[in-house]
Amino acid sequence: MPHCYLPARADMSTSASLPCPIAPYVPQTDTMCLLDRIVAVSDTALSANVTPDRNDPFVTAEGIPGWVCLEWMAQAIAAWAGWHADGERGPVNGFLLGTRRFTTETEYLAVETTYRVDIELDFQADNGLGHFRGMVKQHNGTTMAHGTLTAYQAPIASDSDDTSTPSTSP
Repeated sequence: MPHCYLPARADMSTSASLPCPIAPYVPQTDTMCLLDRIVAVSDTALSANVTPDRNDPFVTAEGIPGWVCLEWMAQAIAAWAGWHADGERGPVNGFLLGTRRFTTETEYLAVETTYRVDIELDFQADNGLGHFRGMVKQHNGTTMAHGTLTAYQAPIASDSDDTSTPSTSP
């Protein structure tokens, strides 16, 4: 089994085997943490699995709406950022700014089916903007959705940058 090295945090060990739970790496909690586990990660990419069930917050009588794949890809980007973040900070907050050429191959996805969510970094600017390619595939390799996503992650202010305390004049 491959071995992954994780950022040291109080609530996780310094290493874990893949696949590993995704929840420690994303800011979403409880039912809004839609992805299940990280199955592969590198400096520029992440793959995650999700098996939605009837308790999924987006499930309808027809299944999972295809547009939910966009949220799955955005959460995979958040997990990639959280994986590479300084472990003391915990999950990284970011913003999905836009998507281009997002296409779904079906209006609804089946529940109780495992999907693989792949994201790959195209570029990341110094100002926090990142551009990613994303894809959702069924367990048999059939592409269910794909697109490009632009995300923003604000720089984390260090303690020395703290300007929240007003200065006083003599």
